[in-house]
Amino acid sequence: MGGFFTGRTLAEIGRGLRSGEESATGLLARALESVDPDLNAFVTLDPEGAEAAARRADEELASGVDRGPLHGVPVAVKDIIDVAGLPTGMGSAHFHGHVAETDAICVTMLRHAGAVIVGKTGTHEFAYGGSGDVSVNGPVRNPHDRERMSGGSSSGSAVAVAAGMVPLALGTDTGGSVRIPAAFCGIAGFKPQYGAIPTGGVFPLSVSFDHVGVLAGSADDCRIAYRALTGPSGPSEPSPSPSPVPSPVDGSAPRERRVAWIEPTVIEAPVIDPDVERAVRALFPDAPSERIDLLEIRRVFRAIQDAEAYDVHAERVARAPGRYQPPTLERLEHAGRTPGWRYLRAVRERERFAREVAGLLDRYDYLALPTLPITAPKIGEIEGPFGPHVPALVSLTCPWNVLGLPALSIPAGTVHGLPVGAQLVTRPGAESLLFEAAERLRGDMAG
Repeated sequence: MGGFFTGRTLAEIGRGLRSGEESATGLLARALESVDPDLNAFVTLDPEGAEAAARRADEELASGVDRGPLHGVPVAVKDIIDVAGLPTGMGSAHFHGHVAETDAICVTMLRHAGAVIVGKTGTHEFAYGGSGDVSVNGPVRNPHDRERMSGGSSSGSAVAVAAGMVPLALGTDTGGSVRIPAAFCGIAGFKPQYGAIPTGGVFPLSVSFDHVGVLAGSADDCRIAYRALTGPSGPSEPSPSPSPVPSPVDGSAPRERRVAWIEPTVIEAPVIDPDVERAVRALFPDAPSERIDLLEIRRVFRAIQDAEAYDVHAERVARAPGRYQPPTLERLEHAGRTPGWRYLRAVRERERFAREVAGLLDRYDYLALPTLPITAPKIGEIEGPFGPHVPALVSLTCPWNVLGLPALSIPAGTVHGLPVGAQLVTRPGAESLLFEAAERLRGDMAG
């Protein structure tokens, strides 16, 4: 797919920087050269600001200051996350010309880690959709087939990584918005547990479900980025050398992990492509099957998300409805009709599902299922051979936002010539189990 960073890991990039074979300014130049405008991944590039950050990263490394594995690494940031001095447009005419005054907390963390912010990436309007093709900036195109959707809402971040423009990008995930485009584009996407990465300075969609996450070429690179953003030193003064890698969450040596296969068939039919299910299930041949009422959890998700999203947008809908893209306005008008009793009932039902899934995770180390039940549809397609796309896109990802659990999407091969993803879910605090499992699965697939 052409870009300089295709197939290059953060560890490899770091070795090149520390050996002097590469420089942060050189990597930035490669990133800017790799930008493919036809894919529409970036909505804003910041060559001057990035050049200053890259020079500073090189100077620090030369003087012995090493901020860790992201030091000097080009990174992209989703355009609902504030970066001081750059536009934050949210993919909407409502925020045309809006420039952020301060960095979001997660961007402050990136800068503390020495990352070089290349620019802002395209998003589904206000992050309120899973396709990535509803935006004032136009659709973001899938690098595997430019006529197909990239997935959303962190569409530009996924495409920038998948096409090798940058090795790492920040996204947000309210119902699957990191994992959906990661799966459609054939890369890894990680949503940590709720609140693990602060959302201050991120435009809200649904405050109960909003997460900041990372997208990279591999699960291991997601692990490196996540630990750099949540390390013990925090976003204050840099450490003179990288922090040690934390031990496994339970402090024990790696062992055979217990995994349950979550049946993806208990969702609205007919939205599951049996070829996708077979491809992902084949990675877990010995995992016992368990059932969760994914359809009912999605109804809980919809009720809470609709009420909270309309709370964010009510005044804009009343004052200037014409500035929204029509599908976004239609969704918001529908959301505004959510009765209060339905919201309150959904909050109670969420607690019941949390107890049910916690019981499963007492018996299993992690859960596995497809990230998506379909491959990427054509851009602008409303319906396909497996039913309405909107329910299909979030049907297998949104339960883990409802429950606030860590969830990781990893590449799981191809179906019909297009990427598919496997999704791994675990209990809070056990993220290392997901990365351990992903590494083992990668070895199995390579073998």
